[in-house]
Amino acid sequence: MLPKRTIDVARTLRHWVVETPKVARAFLKSLDHVDPIATLDIVPIGTGDDATKHPLETLASGMDIGMLSDAGCPGVADPGALLVEAAHAQAVRVVPLVGPSAILLALMAAGMNGQHFCFHGYLPVKTDARADALRRIEQASRTQSRTELCIETPYRNAALLRAMADTLSSRTNICVAADLTLATETIERKTASQWRGDDARRFDRRPAIFLLQA
Repeated sequence: MLPKRTIDVARTLRHWVVETPKVARAFLKSLDHVDPIATLDIVPIGTGDDATKHPLETLASGMDIGMLSDAGCPGVADPGALLVEAAHAQAVRVVPLVGPSAILLALMAAGMNGQHFCFHGYLPVKTDARADALRRIEQASRTQSRTELCIETPYRNAALLRAMADTLSSRTNICVAADLTLATETIERKTASQWRGDDARRFDRRPAIFLLQA
């Protein structure tokens, strides 16, 4: 559940930069926004100049803007950092509001090192390159006593987990945290050897965070 302050602010903002407008409208409607949803200024987060032009014009006119991801936190494994950078360059006040971060929730639930960790985003898709990347981050985990985190496009989750089980050392711990904060949330931790032969297809098409600690 979101904190009251976050909900109170979101219910009154009329201007939004969002990851997916349809998802954003449904979310704002669920909060009982004080204005009709159809009257809100909701634009998608862009790239390059498109990421900043309209929002900066809105901010320059004295209006506040909210940024909203589909899930997780804007700018943390989600788009939004370019606009925040541009806001700082224009001396615009940036106010982070508390919301769920899949990365931190997964780290909390994995029982791995939360004092020293590294998020890698997406690993390579091609088999050999992905295996090389997994071996590198496993070695970093081992030498630095560090938790390593990554994500994958949901329909490739099973393929990534199978690659982790087959590539990593038998005793390396792997945790999969899927559908965090949803009713279907599952968090499973096993060693690489225990994951081998597991039918990982149950994780496909579900937002997931993958963690390993050697």
